[in-house]
Amino acid sequence: MHQQKRIILISLITGIVLMMAKFLAYFLTSSNFILTDAAESIVNVVASSFAFFSIYLSALPRDENHPYGHGKVEYFSVFLEGGLIVIAGILIVVKSVYSLLEPHAINDILTGAIIIGITGAVNGGLGYYMIQQGKKLPSITLEADGRHLLTDMVTSLGLVVGLLLIYFTDILWLDSGLSIVVGLYIVFTGYKLLRKSIAGLMDETDFGVVTNILKVLNDKRKEEWIDIHNLRAQKYGSELHIDCHLTLPNYFDLNRVHEEVSLVDKMINTEAGVKTELFIHTDPCLPECCHYCSMPNCPIRFEPKRVQIEWTLDKVMRNKKHFDL
Repeated sequence: MHQQKRIILISLITGIVLMMAKFLAYFLTSSNFILTDAAESIVNVVASSFAFFSIYLSALPRDENHPYGHGKVEYFSVFLEGGLIVIAGILIVVKSVYSLLEPHAINDILTGAIIIGITGAVNGGLGYYMIQQGKKLPSITLEADGRHLLTDMVTSLGLVVGLLLIYFTDILWLDSGLSIVVGLYIVFTGYKLLRKSIAGLMDETDFGVVTNILKVLNDKRKEEWIDIHNLRAQKYGSELHIDCHLTLPNYFDLNRVHEEVSLVDKMINTEAGVKTELFIHTDPCLPECCHYCSMPNCPIRFEPKRVQIEWTLDKVMRNKKHFDL
């Protein structure tokens, strides 16, 4: 968590400096187009401040009131960021529509374009770095903040092109017209962040993470692991929680069962690339399992193995053994 805090703090300080630069560009030019970027920078600063607090809170140990930890607060951070982006985008569109009806002169366009271009380049580099670190750690807050900064870079690039177009054509209504387009793009970006945060808060399955875990299980599958079903996954910040049922030979004693469960736990945490807490319920095998069981020298086998069942999403997420397929 120390590394996440450091990255968010860098993002916060950078955001404050760039926000001041963008408002300077707006006061120099009186351009609504530049104001769209400056207004979004306020969102960057507020969101980074809350993200810093959410990462601190998510790092707190579990307690009686939060038995799964405090990781869910990261989704609230993303929700706040997405909501602020949507509000900023709507306000930009409203102001730009008004200015479209009442156009005004724009000053020092080239100076404004240079300032915005520099801020966009800084945001782009920082955003790319934060996305990579967000995937590596992993942290939805860092990744969301990084994607927001990349959006800001795209907005700034559009700003520079638009300002140069206004400079060379002297068409004043382009300032407000292009601002409306950028404002709608900002609203769409905020919507995507809101959608992602709500999915996390509602414990929506992250199919990408589950698919990666299933690949590890299939690649490292042991003959003793006859069947996996009723698999459910939940994200709590950077930690993943998995519940599943594991079918083992019914003649294994408790020590052997514990050993196999521990192997599954260790394998996923080592190979899947995400810190995972597993709650594995073990089921004894039944005669109906024999036709897909690979256990050699089984003393209770009723029939030879006939099929190889791959553990796929549609199979392992069902609450029934594979012989019912």
